[in-house]
Amino acid sequence: MIRDRGKIKWTSMMLPEHVKLLHGWAEQDTFEKKGEPDEQQLELMNETIAEAMEFRKTVTITHYRDRRHELVIGTIHYWDEMTRKLHIVDRVDTFHRLQLADIVDVQFTDD
Repeated sequence: MIRDRGKIKWTSMMLPEHVKLLHGWAEQDTFEKKGEPDEQQLELMNETIAEAMEFRKTVTITHYRDRRHELVIGTIHYWDEMTRKLHIVDRVDTFHRLQLADIVDVQFTDD
């Protein structure tokens, strides 16, 4: 069986600039693409947000931050019309301010 050392055997022949570019390229491969919700999804998210605010229901919000999708589970505390941000209080009483344009999905959480 041939034991190939992969990239290790070629690293000594590369310039440091090339190695740095390869590391950056590998990191960019892990970035997630931001999906744009269609009109029907936006309407459904709007209804879910309105109902969650009115009845203080717990929601799971998927949002896009730093080239990754993140989840926030909590209740919607406030909607700031001026900055277009949702203020959310999670289960450990931490405040999150999410830009409306970064929100990908909103669903009710089963408690």
